[in-house]
This record gives sequence, structure tokens and C-alpha cells, in this order.
Amino acid sequence: MSSKQGTTTPTKAAIEESSSEAPEASVVNFEPTEPKAPWWSYLWDYDPGQTREERAFIQKLDVFLVTMLSFGYFIKNLDQTNISNAFVSGMKEDLSMNGNEINLVDTAWTIGYVVGQIPSQIVLTKVRPSIWVPSCELVWTLLTFCLAAAKTSNHVITIRFFVGLAESIFYPAAHTILGSWYKPSELGKRACIFHASSAAASMFSGYLQAGVYTGLNGVRGLAGWQWLFIMDGIISIPICAAGFFVLPDLPENTRAFYLSEKDRAMARDRMTKVGRAPRTRLGRSAFKRIFGRWHVYLLSILYIIFINIGPSSSLNPMALWLKSKGESVERINIVPTAASAIQLVLTVAFAIISDAIRHRASIMSISTFLGGFAALLLAIWNIPDGLKWFAFLLQRASVPYGPLSMSWTNEICGSDAEERAIVIGIMNSLGYAFNAWVPLLTYPQVDSPTFKKGFIFSTVAFGAQAIITGIVAFMYKRDRKAKRDEVEMTDEEHAEVGTLEVPRL
Repeated sequence: MSSKQGTTTPTKAAIEESSSEAPEASVVNFEPTEPKAPWWSYLWDYDPGQTREERAFIQKLDVFLVTMLSFGYFIKNLDQTNISNAFVSGMKEDLSMNGNEINLVDTAWTIGYVVGQIPSQIVLTKVRPSIWVPSCELVWTLLTFCLAAAKTSNHVITIRFFVGLAESIFYPAAHTILGSWYKPSELGKRACIFHASSAAASMFSGYLQAGVYTGLNGVRGLAGWQWLFIMDGIISIPICAAGFFVLPDLPENTRAFYLSEKDRAMARDRMTKVGRAPRTRLGRSAFKRIFGRWHVYLLSILYIIFINIGPSSSLNPMALWLKSKGESVERINIVPTAASAIQLVLTVAFAIISDAIRHRASIMSISTFLGGFAALLLAIWNIPDGLKWFAFLLQRASVPYGPLSMSWTNEICGSDAEERAIVIGIMNSLGYAFNAWVPLLTYPQVDSPTFKKGFIFSTVAFGAQAIITGIVAFMYKRDRKAKRDEVEMTDEEHAEVGTLEVPRL
């Protein structure tokens, strides 16, 4: 008999003996079983090891932080969508915007947005978000009131430049703040709920413009589109004011009234456990570190494609198509909100799934496929009206890709707070730098409603988006494997050193 066959440990022998003597029915399995996960665990956070205090802490963040950022993003997108709705509700005719003036309005906003982007992110590493973010919100709200007094398209162009400058802070700052408080398993859902408020803003703007046009058009000598901007400003002011008191800053410097000292310590400990580093001094070494990695380059390309894959925010191809068909102002504003509703539902659904499976690239690819299919149908154009309606409504299915890519960036750059803030700022800045001129070539207003070259461009761009998503996924997987191998090697070295140091008895 070989040594392998003849060698039996006492424990193994005891187990074999007991199993041979006892009847099969009397064998009892004492191994602990994991509690069955509740049905809602597939929809929201579920961690059996989470304490009651941590659950209460996360609920506070959801109620105050996510709600405040969502309201802020709501008023930002309400302002952006209102330009599009005002344009098809009388502003075009009143200000003689018959050429590509609406494209120039959007370009002016984009230039301001790009100019302010990276400086704003740098300021965010030095100034409390609870001061910087609401201050910028207040500035763009006051400028929105000014749009109601515009008499020429040049006035609108100038005002929109400064609106873009003020709004440049919000989106990257919001994702930086969310990434500073939530774990990877929690982040995707919150980022997408935050982003879903943009769809809610698009829907609300349509209903608001339809209501304002019906009830206020001509009141006090103002057109319906002018009242739209006034109502926008009135809605925004209380949200700006609340931001000064509700935004919690960052875990290392928070002074939020709703967080106890125990909550603040827990916040810092949670981020340390997931490798999310706090802020340090932003100097030359930080920039050398940031630009020495692949993150900033590939993630910027990814986001440039996303931002420029369709028309500018001031142009709504579906609304212009409806206007060309002779639909009423009310229907032109209300019908496209169905596409925003689809965006809202898919944004939340994709976020829940991506957090559950922890594979952002797979869900982002689904968003890419749906958007690409819609663009292909519209590029063909000569299709049955029912299919065209389907394509226009499906267009917004591509939007959830954006917040998921930001959540992914927070995770990829999670171990370096400065890199995380700067990379998010550069991604957004470069995306909109291209957006200042790309839509002028791809979706000029004079090409409406068919936008043939625009939809062809979008179809090709969705293919490029799929490729860059795959490349980033490959690089991130490679880095994570290298990091795991390094940790395992270090553990083995420590184990060997520990063995050598054991004294002989």
C-alpha cells in the first residue's frame, strides 16, 4: 500500500468510522447556513454584516445628500431643457433665430462650461463643497432670470456663456462628493438616481412650458417662453439656499448638522476600508502621478464619445420632427417627455443591476446597444411612422451610460482622491470642449428634422463607444489582477519571514 493510501489522520479516521457505523438517516449536518436574502436585496443595499448604526448613517446620506444633489441637478437640467422648449415655443420667431443661432447659443454655453470645469474641480479640493456649489447655483439662477429680458439672439448667446461658466462646477463636483461617501456596492444606484433627476427635469420642463404657454402667454406683455425662464428661477432659489445647510462637504471636514461625531468617524472608516483615499495637498507630484497612468487618457476618450454622440442639449430632434408635422405647441412640449420617462426608468434599473453584479461595463454596453439601434433606425429615416416613434423614444436609453461611467471612474481612481477629482473634471471638460463644435457639424439646426448626417455619425459613434468600453474594462481588470498578485506575494513573504523568525525550543 502506498503512503498516500496508508496515511489517515485521526480526524479523518473518526469521521469515516462514525459515518460507517451510524445509519444514513441519522447523519446530521451541523454546518452553518447563510440566511436567505430578502426579495428587496435585489433592488437595494443588502449587507447582513451591516450594523444598525451604519444603516441609519446611510439613510441620512440618502435623505440629505442624494436628495440635495438631485434637486441641484434637476434645476441645472431644467435650465438647459428650457432653452430647447422655449425655442420651439415662440423664442425662435420672436428673436428671429431662423439660421443656426440655436447652435451658437449652445456653443456659447459649452465654451463657458469647458472654461470653468477644471478650475472648479481644483477649487473643490480647497473650498468646502457646501459653500462653492450653492454659490455657483445662485449665480446661474440669477442669470436665468436675465434670459427672460433677452431682446436678440446675441443677448441669449452672451448670457448662456456665463450660465455655462457657473454650471460647470455641478456635475463633476456631485460625482466627486458621492464617491467620497458611498462604497462601490452603494455608489452606482445613488449616482444614477442623482442623474435620473435630469430626466425628471426634461419631463417637468415640457409640462411647465405647455402650462405656461397656455396660462401666461401675453400676461404683463411677456411671451410664454419668457415666463418659462422666470418660473425656472423662482423654482431654483430655495434649492440654492438649502444647499448651504444640507450639503455635508467631505468625510474629513464635514460639519453637517445631521451627522454625529460617531457618524463622521464611521464615514472615514468606511472609505478607508474600500481604499478611498482622503484629500491631500494638490501639488506637482499629484499631477505627475495622475498623468503617468492610463486612467485620465482612456476615460477621457470614453466620455468625449458619450457627450458628443448625439445633438446638443438645445436641440430636440423629436420636438423638431413634431413641429415639422404641424403639431400644437402643447403637444410639441409634452410628447417628447415620454422619452425622458424611459430614460428615468432605465437609469435607475441599470444602476440597480450594475451594483448587484458589480460589472459596470456589461450594463453600459446594453445602454450603448439600445442607443445605437435607435440611431441606426433614424439614420435610415424612410421607415414606417410607428418604427420612427419607437426610435425617437428609445434614443434616451443611451443616457444611463453617463452616470455609470462616472461611478466606474470613482472606482477606478478610488485610491487617489486628487486623481479622482481631476480625472472627473478633465473627462467632463474635454467632453464638452468637443461639444462646443462637434454638434455644429453633425446636427446643425438647418438639417432638421431628418438630421441624416447626424444620425449616421451617432450610429458610428456608438460602435466606437462599445470599443472604448471594452478597452477600459480590459485595462481595469489587468490592474486589479496585478494588485491582487502583489498583495498575495507580500502576504507570502511575510509568512516566510514569520516562519524563519520562530525560535527553536
